[in-house]
Amino acid sequence: MKAKVNVGIIGLGFMGTTHLGVYKGLAHARVAAVADVDPRKRRGDISAVVGNIGGGDNTEPLDLSGVRVYEDALSLIADPEVDVVDICVPTAMHAEYALAALKAGKHVFCEKPLCRTAAELRALVAAAKKAEGFFNVGLCVRAWPEYRVAWEYFKSGRAGKMLTATFKRISPGVDGNSWKNWYMDDKMSGGALLDLHVHDTDEVNYFFGRPKAVRSVGSSVVSRNGGIDHVVTTYDFGDGRLVMAEGGWEQSKGATFEMSFTIVCEKATLKLDSTGFNIFLKNGKKVTPKLDVKNGPTGWHQELAYFVDCVRKGVKPTKYQTIDSIADTMKIIFAEEKSAKSRKTMKI
Repeated sequence: MKAKVNVGIIGLGFMGTTHLGVYKGLAHARVAAVADVDPRKRRGDISAVVGNIGGGDNTEPLDLSGVRVYEDALSLIADPEVDVVDICVPTAMHAEYALAALKAGKHVFCEKPLCRTAAELRALVAAAKKAEGFFNVGLCVRAWPEYRVAWEYFKSGRAGKMLTATFKRISPGVDGNSWKNWYMDDKMSGGALLDLHVHDTDEVNYFFGRPKAVRSVGSSVVSRNGGIDHVVTTYDFGDGRLVMAEGGWEQSKGATFEMSFTIVCEKATLKLDSTGFNIFLKNGKKVTPKLDVKNGPTGWHQELAYFVDCVRKGVKPTKYQTIDSIADTMKIIFAEEKSAKSRKTMKI
């Protein structure tokens, strides 16, 4: 068992700096190396880094003492001291670096969405299945405490059969929030559909399995190259149940970030809203479950703590995901993209 897991982070934007902060709080992790094309970030200056759901004070520079700093991501991947390569670069670059890191025998944690195209998905799934290293994707909502408790309750059967489910994720605008404004370029990010709404698509898949078909309506408001900035999708499971998710990032900056769900089942309704997460039983009783936050209050804390622990112990991570379940989510989101742009129902 390793005393410390050495992590190399590629990309010091919002997610990269968020991951760095999480790793610094883990007793068995050490950030050994970072890589970024921006010379200011390589000096620790992250004053220009912003996110859509808040974050820490980025006016203070990063303390990179004792951390090897690279301009080139492939040089970090080649670093023999790096155990885990954590990829936090624009989506269109995920496949290149993930494939290189897996080939180099590294453990890989890749931010969501896994990739930008179906061809990249096929290559990554094949590489991950034959790789020596472990591979996880940052679909952090699977590990987010409220969603996790809801998932465990639902999967236990205590709620009974799902009747209807709605998920929502609405963000203030991210125009100007990223390196070269890549979020606004559909070819780089896939718009809010792939970068934001993918979390709720993943929760639909995680809770209920892969649907038979999707029907999406999308709107391009601020993105370049036809990126979908707001989307509403219905998921067809072939049995008449209504499952819907809505996501968008075109609100005015400063508007409230919202993530919520309502899952109506035969015996209970599971609901996350501005009041918190509650379970409403058929007899009218309200239950407010205790959340597991021992590793931290967010899904980022939970997923990274778990992945580091698995690497340290040499145990394949399966608690939150498998490569096949992630592949299913990507197949669904790519079908949503086709549906939104064609205004047609797409089979999965």
